[in-house]
Amino acid sequence: MDAFDWVAVLGFGGVIVLTTMVDPEPILLSALLGGFVLSLAVWRFYQGLVWEALGWLVWVGAAVIVGLGIEGETLLQVLFTSSIFLGLLLLLGGRLGLLPNVWAAD
Repeated sequence: MDAFDWVAVLGFGGVIVLTTMVDPEPILLSALLGGFVLSLAVWRFYQGLVWEALGWLVWVGAAVIVGLGIEGETLLQVLFTSSIFLGLLLLLGGRLGLLPNVWAAD
């Protein structure tokens, strides 16, 4: 784990603690999560880790879906679950070197 991973873990921990203490509205929680994850994606793009950045961007989409309100909406629940799964695959694929580095100029 590098410094980026620790920032992500501490940031998500902070969001979890905040939501248990304050109990914000879903739209506020969505904006908080989306902004935090977007900053992580930009950081990864800046470092040249494009697959990981795309995984974080997919999770920004998942945060937006939470803001739309997924309670009782089957389509939104499926989109949310698939966004989480796709983001995880992109993050792990980029981290483990399973996805090709198509952005590098040889």
